Amino acid sequence: MTQYKYFLEEKDLPTHWYNVIPDMKTPPPPDRHPATLEIMTPEDMEPVFPHALIMQGGSQERWIEIPDEVQDILKMWRPSPLYRAARWEKALDTPAKIYYKWEGVSPPGSHKPNTAVAQCYYAKEEGLEGLATETGAGQWGSALCFATQFFGLKVKVFMVTISYHQKPYRRVMMETWGGNVIPSPSSETKAGRDILAVDPETSGSLGIAISEAIEYAVTRDGWKYSLGSVVNFVLLHQTVVGVEARKQMEMAGDYPDVLIGCVGGGSNFAGLFLPFLKDKLEGAKPDLRVINVESTACPSLTRGLYAYDWGDTAKTGPVVKMHTVGHGFIPAPVHAGGLRYHGMAPIICRLLEDGFVEARAYHQNEVFEAAHSFARSEGFIVAPETAHAVKAVYDEAMACKESGESKVILFNNSGHGLLDLAAYDAYHREELPDYELEEEKIQQALVELPQVPS
Repeated sequence: MTQYKYFLEEKDLPTHWYNVIPDMKTPPPPDRHPATLEIMTPEDMEPVFPHALIMQGGSQERWIEIPDEVQDILKMWRPSPLYRAARWEKALDTPAKIYYKWEGVSPPGSHKPNTAVAQCYYAKEEGLEGLATETGAGQWGSALCFATQFFGLKVKVFMVTISYHQKPYRRVMMETWGGNVIPSPSSETKAGRDILAVDPETSGSLGIAISEAIEYAVTRDGWKYSLGSVVNFVLLHQTVVGVEARKQMEMAGDYPDVLIGCVGGGSNFAGLFLPFLKDKLEGAKPDLRVINVESTACPSLTRGLYAYDWGDTAKTGPVVKMHTVGHGFIPAPVHAGGLRYHGMAPIICRLLEDGFVEARAYHQNEVFEAAHSFARSEGFIVAPETAHAVKAVYDEAMACKESGESKVILFNNSGHGLLDLAAYDAYHREELPDYELEEEKIQQALVELPQVPS
């Protein structure tokens, strides 16, 4: 009989995070100061992030121990299951073997609590009162609000305006877990007021919301900023996903030929692929393919420039080298809110530049078509972000059908879409437009990149 699920026990929960930086051919270039553009020191970052997280972001240790208190909370839902998508394979009539790591089992319904719990732990260890953050689709904001409850922390969430109105139930989740949630841009910060003065009807962006969250945090004693993607320490915390998946693929007697995941800032997919990519970096699996999937509405990896750019619209956060469509980018109001960040994780960008990973982009309608195919076979209704990964899996499975090859495909099913049903409804009603970022807008945004000294 077919085995559909592979479970690890609580005793199998990873005890260490995997840090890929020591194994990379070329490490990501150092961050730059937002005002001087000089190389940032750890001291420069102290007003923004908890000290322990700053140290993790620059660590050269390959394995970093997960604190016992963090492990204990992660055990509420981890280890997460690995599924064999045998019914979908049959429906697609493909010789490919498809597996997915299901991160929708966490209380907030996504992969995001993997880092939220860790960040709150270190914030509490530092004696902080609260954390400020931004959120796009609401997955990160809900995860952080959930995590703060275990450590007695306050939390302020600046939610991108279009998502605030598109996804009201994520706001309700955040408020249920004690979050103070407001639409961004807001009148509570100078960054927000400046944006509203220029465009009072703006739909907002993650870059703007980040600016507001940083300003709110650094202007209050006992508060610091919390970030759900992009930076090194977030990718580090997410590697629990891939460390678990390696053990589960061994249980299944398979090893992936192709790894697939959606990317907005890059953390969910990096969490899955980095522990496997270690084999490719060391030469043991040179043919392993890693496919990062983004939205055509925000194509940082596929069409952006690899350059230094500010991480936020108001230019208050670190300047990082990444694939970017410009810090002033205002995205189209696509439903995949988590894929609307103007840049990408520097680790992923460097790996793309060095040829270790790939990237592709899809439109909204084709990803929802693939998500329906998946849901009708596997049952799970996935988040719009995850649907981009599902579309790439579909395409790879169809390529196997055409070639007759039996490849092993593993993807990160990073969250459920049960609070995203408005997007599915729009698809059913044929009211879901496709967006492709105009080249003119990309070029206009890139003109404003910082002139970093060589």
